[in-house]
Amino acid sequence: MPAEETPALTEDKVRALLAKLPLLRQEIAKVIVGQQEVVEELLTAFIAGGHCLLEGLPGLGKTLLIRTLAQSVDLTFHRIQFTPDLMPSDIIGTEVLEEDHATGRRFFQFNKGPLFGQIILADEINRTPPKTQSALLEAMQEGSVTYGGKTYDLERPFFVLATQNPIEQAGTYPLPEAQLDRFLLYLQIRYPTEADEYTMLAQTTGKHSATITPVMTAEEVRQLQALAREVSINEDLLRYVARLVRATRDKSRPYIERWVRWGAGPRAGQSLVLAAKSRALLTGRFAVTMDDLRALAAPVLRHRILLNFDAETENVRTDDVADELFRLVPEPKSPLR
Repeated sequence: MPAEETPALTEDKVRALLAKLPLLRQEIAKVIVGQQEVVEELLTAFIAGGHCLLEGLPGLGKTLLIRTLAQSVDLTFHRIQFTPDLMPSDIIGTEVLEEDHATGRRFFQFNKGPLFGQIILADEINRTPPKTQSALLEAMQEGSVTYGGKTYDLERPFFVLATQNPIEQAGTYPLPEAQLDRFLLYLQIRYPTEADEYTMLAQTTGKHSATITPVMTAEEVRQLQALAREVSINEDLLRYVARLVRATRDKSRPYIERWVRWGAGPRAGQSLVLAAKSRALLTGRFAVTMDDLRALAAPVLRHRILLNFDAETENVRTDDVADELFRLVPEPKSPLR
């Protein structure tokens, strides 16, 4: 997850950028009722410059949430509906034979596909074969795509938001672990509360609809992403993250030996630190606390820990493993709260 070079920001500019974050939440809240935790996690990934995988039952607003975020910022937005017959060229683009009418010379012209956007909604990503899923790998990791031996850079910021349905598994293709690891956070959208569901019914069944106004430019998003990397994390917390991630593959721990087939790799630690920095910035702080790490451990680790058959039969989830890690891995003696 390389950082981009950006000019140093003045104190006034930093203050102005941070003032945009409440406005961004307000625009999203015009359409999205409740789901505050998921919205904050989504914004955390967005400001961190990472990608998100959203899982939830049909009708819970996964696509609506992503579309609303895209409307709230002045970025190009493309939706790709992933289907079993989708080919890599359908998302990357393809070369077509063109003719120069002045000279009659023929040449191949690369026509960019929908992946050339800044916010990409990969809807029902697990419904397309691995060949097409893997076409996203280079784009998600490197911010570029290669076609016909040429590399084409994608415009920054570049944010992939993928959705999948947890119950309809017929005709789906599980995401490869290598691709799962490219998602900064794995978010789970749950049913709304009764009060939120009532508000949702009142807002969506009338004749009036909310109007979303962009409150942030692409340059401001890039500046916020650079600013997030400047948030400090003390050495004790950094060492704690390393111990926490390493504990997921420590077979001397009984619960790891019993439930975990493969533990998380070093990218999990990078993701946790970067996401924690982003969360701190979203709350107006410039230092990571233990609360940031606790809040993000599950969405960072749930797609990076591979459970074994015993865990499945005992209905153990990766979130349970993360909870156990926080219970048993010693915290720093004087962590920031």
